[in-house]
Amino acid sequence: MKPNLRRCISCRKIAPKNAFWRIVRQTGGDVNSKQTVQLDKGMGRSAYLCPQRDCLEAAQKKNRLARSLKANAPQEVYQNIYQTLRSRLAAIDKRNSHPP
Repeated sequence: MKPNLRRCISCRKIAPKNAFWRIVRQTGGDVNSKQTVQLDKGMGRSAYLCPQRDCLEAAQKKNRLARSLKANAPQEVYQNIYQTLRSRLAAIDKRNSHPP
């Protein structure tokens, strides 16, 4: 069976789906409802991004997330992604600093 491959919207790298962060655009049930953009939650139009600071900064600078999702990507979304990135890097550092 072929693996599920996706492409990063920033660096254009192709990798298995689980190597990326999934950013989802969700809408309510009707046409007039407000669209929301969230990190890895729910169903809807999605974009994939490498979990690296360089890719996130390039996506924000070139507005690739909004273009890819065909919706506004507010600064809160980028702040949430930055916080997630920082917390995951801190967890990795903590794991590496404590020898088994």
